[in-house]
Amino acid sequence: MKVLLLGAGGQLGHALLREFTPEVELIALDRAGCDLARPADIQAAIGDYAPDAIVNAAAYTAVDRAETELATATAINAIAPGVIGAAAVKLGATVVHYSTDYVFDGAKATPYSEDDATAPLSVYGRTKRDGELALSASGARALILRVSWVVGAEGANFAKTMLRLARERERLTVVADQYGVPTSAPLIASVTSRLLRRLERDGAAAFPFGLYHLAPTGETSWFEYARFVLAEAERLGVALKVHAAAIEPILAADYPTAARRPANSRLDTSRFRATFGLPLPSWMDALRPVLQEILNIP
Repeated sequence: MKVLLLGAGGQLGHALLREFTPEVELIALDRAGCDLARPADIQAAIGDYAPDAIVNAAAYTAVDRAETELATATAINAIAPGVIGAAAVKLGATVVHYSTDYVFDGAKATPYSEDDATAPLSVYGRTKRDGELALSASGARALILRVSWVVGAEGANFAKTMLRLARERERLTVVADQYGVPTSAPLIASVTSRLLRRLERDGAAAFPFGLYHLAPTGETSWFEYARFVLAEAERLGVALKVHAAAIEPILAADYPTAARRPANSRLDTSRFRATFGLPLPSWMDALRPVLQEILNIP
């Protein structure tokens, strides 16, 4: 199988690069190789390489900055997936695309299913939702995976920010009334690789394309997530100015941001588990090796 990976320079892209086996003929492009803000770049890359599958790991993920960079966020998150889908249809290629829990408004008391209505609170969430719709409307054979709170060893993420702040500051406060599930980039990459192998084995006619929620088991708040990250760092012998037990919980209302976040962005993975039968670890078990790598601890 020939796979074209877009967004190879991001935290998910790096994890995917590690995951794909030598049996896959992989073409990996970062932003310099294919800028998703430029439809012509996308069409040229897909046309030139003629892949069997396109994995789109590229996205505009600066949630707060997106509020003032609407054009760029729209081009990458909302328009590009449709361009990818249209190009894939011409080749008969399949598309794997990643979306986000931020397509929901967080008002629901229980985890969100794929059938729940979307109501994004932010430009980021809205553009990602629009990207889902554009890809679906293209008619491409597409697998759309909504993921939450992605964390990897590469790139910027919440866990890295907490570790940096705990080394620099004497006091640390974290929002305690927003809930979700941290999802490790290696887990997403492993699932993607396994699903592509299934696609190659069973063929596109038998593969259950569509929209699925992918997240580990369990749930947490940003506050408890931060405590776990710092507790793991301390367990591994990392010196911190702020210890896990000293983090102070605050309300989201006390920490205003440019973009609103959903209070509840937990994803119901029942459809994914029933369809594919793949085991999903707890978010803590999936996160531990990522933290070890971030901390450069063997």
